[in-house]
Amino acid sequence: MADVLPLVEARLRTVLGEPDARAAVTFLGTDRIEVLRFHEGDIVRYATLGMSAHPMTDPTAMVADPVVGPRAELVLSVRAGAGADTDKVLRPLAVLGASPQVEGLVVAPGASLDVGGPLWPGAPFTSVLVAEPGGLVEDLELDAPMDPVRFLPLLPMTPNEAAWKRVHGAQAIQERWLTNGTDLRDPSRRSVPLD
Repeated sequence: MADVLPLVEARLRTVLGEPDARAAVTFLGTDRIEVLRFHEGDIVRYATLGMSAHPMTDPTAMVADPVVGPRAELVLSVRAGAGADTDKVLRPLAVLGASPQVEGLVVAPGASLDVGGPLWPGAPFTSVLVAEPGGLVEDLELDAPMDPVRFLPLLPMTPNEAAWKRVHGAQAIQERWLTNGTDLRDPSRRSVPLD
């Protein structure tokens, strides 16, 4: 079996360019998760590297399959500046990237992931919505029988948006954002009107 992570990093570099920073976090009992930072104009993108090293396993499965199962990395895009110290998102992103190993989560589009505090100091967001892959970074096909690596965009949510999403669903909050012309890359945006 090919080592997946060099292929994943090559795909990220091909699409997003050279990373201008990287940080690594290792949690007890897990593999290292790196977060790479890419700049493109006034947009900063943060991508995990390490989450896809192993397939995600359904927590109810009796035995974890070491080869077959969904694989993913996370990508967060924010507008640079606006006085937000978004580089502090590295640790929360690494925590989310380690969640399949630590908590047995299968991270999929439509899921909400809560970081238990602001995404970065002063951020109005404490969780993210996992969006559909394929827009920015295409899936990375791997040799059979391995599943492709999906690059899942993360959309920051305020606590009110996260609560509303739990009741009405992922599609409904995305429609609300679209209807209101919400700039999901604005690091200091307010919650979308929810009444």
